[in-house]
Amino acid sequence: MMKINRLILYVILFSSVLSFSTNNLVQAEFNNLIPCKESKIFNKRLESTIKKLENRLSKYEVGSSSYLAIKNTINKTSNRFHKYMESGVLCGRDGLPHLIADGRWSHAGEFVIPSLLFIYISGWIGWVGRGYLCAIKNTNKAIENEIIIDVPLALKFMSSGFIWPLSALREYTKGELLMKDSEVTVSPR
Repeated sequence: MMKINRLILYVILFSSVLSFSTNNLVQAEFNNLIPCKESKIFNKRLESTIKKLENRLSKYEVGSSSYLAIKNTINKTSNRFHKYMESGVLCGRDGLPHLIADGRWSHAGEFVIPSLLFIYISGWIGWVGRGYLCAIKNTNKAIENEIIIDVPLALKFMSSGFIWPLSALREYTKGELLMKDSEVTVSPR
């Protein structure tokens, strides 16, 4: 079991080093994409979207809640389009922004960084949930505590969950993260 864990660790380490050290031999050209601020169709989309909202705005009395809500939507829409223009995102012939997910660091803010943040947050949620379930497993109300969450206990796990990658690595190196093969039930099918 220990040899397999060590082998898995070496494979992960080797693939990480290989993926970060190699040059991108094949890179797609983005000749059909242009910066959104230069795209005429993107700007037309901005104008038509704002115009539709302004037409809806004219149907309501100035100062009413509907008027203020649409006015707020116009501001948010305008801000969203301007953020796309300023961020350097590339637009296609359809005038829509396209995310580049090929690993180039010049486009890391479009896909790589949000993806890593998603993995971190989902890992945090999973790690906290795992810790909570392990903590209530041996109590006399285990099933009830799965349904009706013990909030103080859950908050204790949530507050320490931000260091989940280090905790997972520590448990993995101690052999506490994975169950032994003899403890895993196998279906007779």
